[in-house]
Amino acid sequence: MSKILLVEDDRGIVTNLTEFLRREGFEVESASGQKDALALADSDSFDLVLLDISLSDGNGYAVCSAIKRDHGIPVIFLTASGDEYSTVTGFDLGADDYISKPFRPRELVSRIKNILRLTGGSGSIAQLGDVSVDTVRGVAMKNGIDLYLSALEYRLLLVFINNRGSVLSRNQLLRSIWDFAGEFVNDNTLTVYIKRLREKIEDDPQNPTIIKTVRGLGYKVD
Repeated sequence: MSKILLVEDDRGIVTNLTEFLRREGFEVESASGQKDALALADSDSFDLVLLDISLSDGNGYAVCSAIKRDHGIPVIFLTASGDEYSTVTGFDLGADDYISKPFRPRELVSRIKNILRLTGGSGSIAQLGDVSVDTVRGVAMKNGIDLYLSALEYRLLLVFINNRGSVLSRNQLLRSIWDFAGEFVNDNTLTVYIKRLREKIEDDPQNPTIIKTVRGLGYKVD
């Protein structure tokens, strides 16, 4: 689970954003000012920092500079200061992204995940039983051994991971593979790829525990 440090003075935003990010699967710690933020960064390990510019005892620029210098943690500025000077200053100090308030929560989550993928944060590792998938390196391993998935097998596995807990119909899966392959993929081809994927990731492909068949509906990964 990726751990985020949220540095923001507005307690209302902190409460709402913290609850939302936790529902999205992130662990969140908050700091209200420069001193608290730097102390937390020194005493704990974070995968990413969400940072406002205006703080009670300083400014976000100083926090960004210190965190990038001392810890190399990815930083996303999340602030009402959306003018060109503020944005350029943030990027010049090493910020990885800059989002102006008001923002769309789902877009923020997407940007957080993108930064974590690019930087190899802990959010880049997905675990399915004894199968681990590193979405940064594009590698799937079982008990530490590379599974050597084909491009379409890996794509299919990512579709299941990104929709974990949801039942995916065969049509949904076909569209995902078709888009990736750039050519028509028929229903029989999907059956073949699911069979091959199960043979590589399941202990007993005939009785799968990872990619489960939901009769009459499709497939599901918990």
